[in-house]
Amino acid sequence: MLEIAIDKDQPKAELYAELTSFAAALVDGEPDAIANMANVAALIWQYVPGLNWAGFYRVIDNELVLGPFQGKTACIRIAIGSGVCGAAAASGLVQRVADVHAFPGHIACDADSRSELVIPIFKNGAVIAVLDLDSPLPDHFGTEDEDGLVSLIEAIANYLG
Repeated sequence: MLEIAIDKDQPKAELYAELTSFAAALVDGEPDAIANMANVAALIWQYVPGLNWAGFYRVIDNELVLGPFQGKTACIRIAIGSGVCGAAAASGLVQRVADVHAFPGHIACDADSRSELVIPIFKNGAVIAVLDLDSPLPDHFGTEDEDGLVSLIEAIANYLG
């Protein structure tokens, strides 16, 4: 078992570099995408401060279906194009939302969530899943969070689907 010891209080660039390294080690050689998503969701949940939800939605039959996560119970199915996750899946673009209540069509799976960061995951040029992070803090996610988590997902995307 991989022993992980990460200082959550270090500068964000260093935190995300370490998380990327550990995520890559966690998934290395494991062919099961669900197992890999579960470990990565747990890693992010444990070490990224200020979250109330961290997990994945997988693209199945042209909709997003809940995958492994950490946090409160969640919406099981989201239409592509609906809400923040659906917008990321439809556009293939990262969605960083400072105030989810101001986002058109926001789906409130957890009324405590105030800001959200959703990163599309690609395989062979198509979105196969999204990483969804929610925070109870408004405007919680910045460019360092986005850049760090995009790099992490890019490093392990082949193991997630």
